[in-house]
Amino acid sequence: MRKRKPKLRLISPDPRYGDPIVTQFVNNLMLEGKKTVAFNVFYDAMDLVKERVSDQEEHAVWKKALSNVMPQVEVRSRRIGGATFQIPTEIRPKRKVSIAMKWLIKFARQRSGKGMAEKLAAEIIAASKGEGAAVKRKEDTHKMAESNRAFAHYRV
Repeated sequence: MRKRKPKLRLISPDPRYGDPIVTQFVNNLMLEGKKTVAFNVFYDAMDLVKERVSDQEEHAVWKKALSNVMPQVEVRSRRIGGATFQIPTEIRPKRKVSIAMKWLIKFARQRSGKGMAEKLAAEIIAASKGEGAAVKRKEDTHKMAESNRAFAHYRV
């Protein structure tokens, strides 16, 4: 690489749970720079999760949902000769977390329901149980990587 690696930005922990990963999630959830609104949506969703899943702590449910959505491998397109192959590659740990967050938020937005907090809570609960659209996306990605395992020797 020509350029040096960029300095990692430190993300401050969130006020309620003291977890920088929550702040990263809220940053992904945020629209048009409205961080306070995003925090309120997230905390409202966590309150709904707490009501609906009374036997576990809401932060633990969210963590479990995130780990259930986290993909281990992905396919990348690579042109070899005249053909384009889908090559399965392992994902860096930070990218795994980032992809999981983006999928959770994306599929929460696509859900039917009233209000983003309601939709996000429903998606978090579904993902923590191993259900929902975000978990299905992870399984589809893994299936795609498995079916293209024959091309793994082309990995860069």
